[in-house]
Amino acid sequence: MSGNLPRSLNDVWEPSKNLFNEYKQPISNFFSKDDKQKLENEGEGVLDSYQAQGHEKTSHKASTTETFAFEDDRRDAKRPNRILMFFEQYKIMNWRKRWQLAILANIGFLIVFGIRCNLGAAKNHMFRNYTDPYGHKHMHDFNWTTTELEVMESSFFYGYLITQIPAGFLAAKFPPNRLFGLGVGMVSLLNFLLPFGFNSKSDFLVVIMQILQGLFQGIAYPSMHGVWRYWAPPLERSKLATTAFTGSYAGAVLGIPVSAFLVAYVNWSAPFYLYGVVGCIWTIFWFALTFEKPANHPTISLEERKYIEESLGHVSYKMPTLASIPWKAMLTSKPVWAIIVANFARSWTFYLLLQNQLTYMRDVFGLKMNESGLLAALPHLVMGIVVLLGGQLADYLRTNKILSTTAVRKIFNCGGFGGEAFFMLFVAYTRKESIAVICLILAVGSSGFAISGYNVNHLDIAPRYAAILMGFSNGVGTLAGLFCPIITEILTSRGSHGWTTVFLLASMIHFTGITFYGVFASGELQDWAEPKEEEESWNESNLGQRAVGNPNYGSTTTAANEPTTSAPPRPQQPAQNRTDDSRGGYDPMNPDW
Repeated sequence: MSGNLPRSLNDVWEPSKNLFNEYKQPISNFFSKDDKQKLENEGEGVLDSYQAQGHEKTSHKASTTETFAFEDDRRDAKRPNRILMFFEQYKIMNWRKRWQLAILANIGFLIVFGIRCNLGAAKNHMFRNYTDPYGHKHMHDFNWTTTELEVMESSFFYGYLITQIPAGFLAAKFPPNRLFGLGVGMVSLLNFLLPFGFNSKSDFLVVIMQILQGLFQGIAYPSMHGVWRYWAPPLERSKLATTAFTGSYAGAVLGIPVSAFLVAYVNWSAPFYLYGVVGCIWTIFWFALTFEKPANHPTISLEERKYIEESLGHVSYKMPTLASIPWKAMLTSKPVWAIIVANFARSWTFYLLLQNQLTYMRDVFGLKMNESGLLAALPHLVMGIVVLLGGQLADYLRTNKILSTTAVRKIFNCGGFGGEAFFMLFVAYTRKESIAVICLILAVGSSGFAISGYNVNHLDIAPRYAAILMGFSNGVGTLAGLFCPIITEILTSRGSHGWTTVFLLASMIHFTGITFYGVFASGELQDWAEPKEEEESWNESNLGQRAVGNPNYGSTTTAANEPTTSAPPRPQQPAQNRTDDSRGGYDPMNPDW
């Protein structure tokens, strides 16, 4: 029996890696052999239809410059599954594939961050007596102490903190789109099971489930940065990344009022069930519709694929290892620490409001759960809009050479933090409901500009290590989520006047973030992030040449060491297939471009 036991880590690692790689299209594994044969035949029909419309098949049989048919991509190419075929046939989400990816990621973040609102809304009805909107009085179901509640709330962040750095490394080793789908799917499943954990009256079981939720959700941000390594052209990084990450704030916009409504009118367990089911359904669509790289997508147009790959230029297929990652240079880099400090500052206020905004409105203004849900969601709604507009504006300033990448990141980040810190001071000292809500909206809305600063900055300074850097910075930011509820409970346990100190502390943390980021941040590719000479790019090894003027993942520089902003040349279509450009030029949502 002992001979069957693994004798080294490699004995476990290699079989696990091979098993993971076998499931590059997990949806197809649900079908029988006859179904799979039918699926391939129907998929061939979809591809033939695409070819008739002026597109090229992406499962190529020859490696040429015109078709970008690389050996590795041909090996990974798959026929469209049923869900993808349905979407293509009926023109659902008929946008370019990178924007489809961003929208799906947005919905994924919306779900997992909405899940974070569930306990914050439910806890007041779970361990305190309450009166429902119909005037009926109810006894609480759980006899928790304040300490028990603090432990259960913070246990999520223990798991979330643990997986941040490992998730960044895994996103560099494995297909990051699958890791993201796995993370959201498991968080949703556990959320569906969480009411059973609460009803078991076992605090230990609840803590374990919360830790597991944190472990899987910790994969989300680092893996999404890994996705953009292959899918985001350099001059669209802000737009694509902020479109995806806006789901985090949209999750709070919907999560707070939806959770509050369900808790008030249905039951405290209702939001856990709703978000669990919706998240599991989303996971099926994510695995069916997303692919690791543009070359792996069965129905992507040749034009879009060439645009993305030529924009990115030198992208090494050789994945970093623990030994090859420049840990010392990375951990002593001032621009890296600028991102980390900014992440911590923003995370502090985000988690403060996500978990305690409803409690703040009840303690200070006496608002009931069903009355405060929409008011609590307004700041996050404004922030979501600002995040989207900020991403568009940031890339506009860079593309038109109005400002350098470094200037854009510093101005957006420090300006957003400055507005949030300033208006938080008013929230701290006001006792008038209308002023507090307006200042919260202005504060949180201002911080939306910062997402186009620190939250995209990883891709500027070290694109090939972006997932690892995101894991590291988000891990430190998670410490805010770990300590914020504990400190908030301590400061507010003796009365509502403690909320003054809570918001004053949040403001001071943001002013610290402004100072550090403004001095040390950078938008330039760092020397330690350059690919090693022995690592070939996909263009160099497969086309026999490197993308001219665009090495190192699109971080081109001018003589003045500023990033160039001219977009790569648009691929020329055959005359009979060329689209009409008289409609207003470049349209990021137009699938025919």
